[in-house]
Amino acid sequence: MKLHELSPAAGSKHSRKRVGRGPGSGIGKTSGRGEKGQKSRTGYSGRPGFEGGQMPLVRRVPKRGFTNIFRTEYAVVNVGDLAELEGVVTPESLSLHGLVRAGQPVKVLGGGEIATALQVRASKFSKSARAKIEAAGGTCEEL
Repeated sequence: MKLHELSPAAGSKHSRKRVGRGPGSGIGKTSGRGEKGQKSRTGYSGRPGFEGGQMPLVRRVPKRGFTNIFRTEYAVVNVGDLAELEGVVTPESLSLHGLVRAGQPVKVLGGGEIATALQVRASKFSKSARAKIEAAGGTCEEL
């Protein structure tokens, strides 16, 4: 195998469709753009939410609610996901195993089952998660 013998896999490359090259090409005259109108013209790009001058939906519908800037977003882990781990489980060890992103507070929920005794450290625990971990002989420690 030499450098000049390399070629793309068969069927992975497609030749560009040349439109507007006469009636014999099958895509002449209007070049696949339909008939007249704004969309058939060159340079047209439909703005997202533009409704032809009609008052757009986003402006017709009233604003509601608010965003609480003090809300804490937790990375969520189920008890069943902790079953494969062993020893002391911390947010750092969870991020190393790819279960949560680093630097986020972690909340443990009660989905799944656990049989091994683990020492789990997290920001929060649900009641069912705490019950399952302690029933398996483990401990829950809030950070």
